[in-house]
Amino acid sequence: MKVLKDILYKVTINAVVGSTVIDVSVIDFDSRKIAQGDLFVAIRGLVSDGHDFIDKAIEKGAKSIVCESLPDNLVDDVTYVEVDNSSKALAIIASNFYDNPSENLRLVGVTGTNGKTTIASLLYQLFKKAGYKVGLLSTVQILIDNKVYKATHTTPDSLTINKYLSEMNEEGVEFCFMEVSSHGIHQFRTEGLCFEGGIFTNLSHDHLDYHKTFAEYRDVKKKFFDELPKSAFALSNVDDKNGLVMLQNTKAKKYTYALKQYADYKSQILENQFGGLLLKVDDSEVWTRLIGNFNAYNVLAIYATAELLGLEKVEILRLISDLDSVSGRFQYVVSDEKITAIVDYAHTPDALKNVLETINSIRTKNEELITVVGCGGDRDKTKRPKMGHIASALSTKVIFTNDNPRSEKPEDILKEVEAGVEPQNFKKTLTIEDRKQAIKAACQMAQPNDIILIAGKGHETYQEINGERFDFDDLKIVQELLKQLQK
Repeated sequence: MKVLKDILYKVTINAVVGSTVIDVSVIDFDSRKIAQGDLFVAIRGLVSDGHDFIDKAIEKGAKSIVCESLPDNLVDDVTYVEVDNSSKALAIIASNFYDNPSENLRLVGVTGTNGKTTIASLLYQLFKKAGYKVGLLSTVQILIDNKVYKATHTTPDSLTINKYLSEMNEEGVEFCFMEVSSHGIHQFRTEGLCFEGGIFTNLSHDHLDYHKTFAEYRDVKKKFFDELPKSAFALSNVDDKNGLVMLQNTKAKKYTYALKQYADYKSQILENQFGGLLLKVDDSEVWTRLIGNFNAYNVLAIYATAELLGLEKVEILRLISDLDSVSGRFQYVVSDEKITAIVDYAHTPDALKNVLETINSIRTKNEELITVVGCGGDRDKTKRPKMGHIASALSTKVIFTNDNPRSEKPEDILKEVEAGVEPQNFKKTLTIEDRKQAIKAACQMAQPNDIILIAGKGHETYQEINGERFDFDDLKIVQELLKQLQK
């Protein structure tokens, strides 16, 4: 239980109607969950406007309302707080309600198009192996030391974030690593959080259904670094053309990492094979079970972050060599027939290109590379032909199939993917709408030593079709199908 005036601390308020010296038991932005004495925050969302549900929230017992415009009819015993931006206010209120838990943690945010999950998850692993209590807020899962919670968004809503951070405080967690998505930044979900550091991975084509232009997408990412405090560090991949852009206006201490040019933290790939990578990191060699050029960047970011957080160089390198791959990120199995099946979350053109180029750099070219890939429905349509172009150009065979079609017709999505295939690559492609049948076809096509890449869903254990989620795990399915073919 908190007093309203206390949890409004640092919120920019335009007007107040009623008393702020009232108790608040629960905060929510969903009117259906409101109960007696709760605070309802009216958020303007993409689908609905919380202001339309203020009366309903009051009927259910809300005694305080935060909104961007006051209702025409005010209820006598209800306090109304008018603000410029309800989403931003919610984040600050949530931090205050949970006693600003991020201030009691060493919180590091990871942002960029690709690599967020891998870097955040491996930092969690590394610091756990170093003997610390650690938290993780990621696409794959939420971890509070050893407790596991299911993740629903890359960056949860601000109430959920602060609730988990508060629980981390209770459990004595010292470090927390958090994925920070462009949606989360744009919707102020991370507002009011105290970050000790921020990491920029890379920027490529994604989420243009939401941000409309690449410049807007870039600038939203940049906003995260612009708002870091002087006491924080900002670590950026300067091999990416937007790496220095992220650092332009930050007040934080600036650090860079790169494989191709001079940087504060530098790495070189000495060996790259399916067994892992041999890297030279700041003049020391380290072997890691992670695979591919993109993971060389991830390892370097992890190394730099761990050093900036105070770990010793020798200890960091030892721990890196003991790290396991992240669920759905270049996970692979090898059948008795020596068929290698790789499952990866690559769902953007750049990520798919990185994974295919990595496989092609390792394979001998005497074997087939069969790619199974699709694109999600109700998401950025402009990347679909690019995915089709990349898959068909860099594979020896391609099967286009369903990803998560959501509310769209699968055949419409597949036509847009197919549109990117150049004429000389038509004969390489096949379209099978049913994802399980597509994976089965790839397994049947494969000969000993061939490689199958199943891209797009990675760690996801479901398929979303017309508002329903069905059990579907790429890794489990390909393992079962390869076993069946062995019989």
